[in-house]
Amino acid sequence: MSITLVFDVAITGLIMGGIYALIAMGLNLQYGVARVLNVSHGEFVMVGAFITYFAHKLFAINPLVSLVLCGPILFIIGLFIHRTLFQYIRRSSESLDVFEGRSMLASFGLLYVIQNIALLWWGPNIKAYSYLNYPIHFLGLTFEANRLVALLFTLVMILVFYLFVAHSKTGKAIRAAAQNEKSAQLMGINVPAVLGICFGLGAMLAGLAGCIVSMMRELTPLMGFPYLIIAMIVLVLGGTGNILGSLFGGLILGGVTTVVMYVEPGLSLVVSYVIFALILLIKPEGLLGG
Repeated sequence: MSITLVFDVAITGLIMGGIYALIAMGLNLQYGVARVLNVSHGEFVMVGAFITYFAHKLFAINPLVSLVLCGPILFIIGLFIHRTLFQYIRRSSESLDVFEGRSMLASFGLLYVIQNIALLWWGPNIKAYSYLNYPIHFLGLTFEANRLVALLFTLVMILVFYLFVAHSKTGKAIRAAAQNEKSAQLMGINVPAVLGICFGLGAMLAGLAGCIVSMMRELTPLMGFPYLIIAMIVLVLGGTGNILGSLFGGLILGGVTTVVMYVEPGLSLVVSYVIFALILLIKPEGLLGG
């Protein structure tokens, strides 16, 4: 195996792992904290990707600038959905278990609503654009510029979000609500507001991941579901409610599936499911859980 191939696999693994981690951290906030198993989560990846695409094609907005555009838009959409749909379901549910079941069913409907709106607005055709599509030569190795930029910005976003959760006042409130909602309320934390923020942040992280994906992949209104499956696998791998676990789980899964894709592309999804099953059987609380 050549050194060029090793570096290519390593960089691709880090990029995909970072994207998986962003999406999974968002789902972890929505399910691990807000208790909404949001099966429409992948559609927010798709929405973020299409916002970036049309901002670039119609208004010549740099895709990296679109990160600043997509973040607030997806956060507001997520916050609005939680307050108008899931918060109402939570208030009308007899218990948390009932709420989880009802919210999952509601999110199935949301998945098809978002998909069909995207199909009506943007059409079923595959779309793509070219961004920094030129080689960079470094120490005798050649890398595509857009992949290196995607890697850099993905890692920066992960770091910023982790610091936000670990050190900000809102982040501490999120961690308190994740550990024990009743205790958090007794400490003066507005738990319903925190849960809405968690759902909005989850949508925002998915949308930011969509921005990065749009720089390297073709886009379609049906692209979201595979990212949901990956996020759920990473969620189990890292541990529900464990943000750091989602980070490590995403990087691990991204690295493993990238290596498998270079060996036998058809087995990458199979390997993901095998990892998923093994974690459920051997350590169901996740690698960093318990």
